[in-house]
Amino acid sequence: MAGELAPYYFRIRDNGAVVFRVEQESRQRRLELVEIATVNVKNGNIKPHGEVELTEGDRAEIAAWLEARRALQAERDVDDILRTVDHLNMTAQWVQTRASDDEVDRVLDPLLMAMHDLRSVLIRRRADRLDQRAPRG
Repeated sequence: MAGELAPYYFRIRDNGAVVFRVEQESRQRRLELVEIATVNVKNGNIKPHGEVELTEGDRAEIAAWLEARRALQAERDVDDILRTVDHLNMTAQWVQTRASDDEVDRVLDPLLMAMHDLRSVLIRRRADRLDQRAPRG
């Protein structure tokens, strides 16, 4: 047995979502998705669709979704970076045990440049943080 449907549906798209109000017609068991707004995750803008007037309830639901979506994206970002660490370890193992000289030559320069760039950014970030902690005076 299916549970109650949520009153809103968020169709994910680049940088946000299209927000629909879920309306159910009980006579024919029809389901209507009525577009009410678009939301931008990066800047938090909520733009009503057409002539739609968003209620406080609509805005509260959208704000709650926005907060949850941002938290999910932050978790995914960290997970992606931790996967990158795994890939770097697997790359080191591949270079050491299985890669041919031609394969190493093919990836060497782009990999070294990306690693150098990442290292520079990480070092700069840590130095900036340490500078902010240092006592002034």
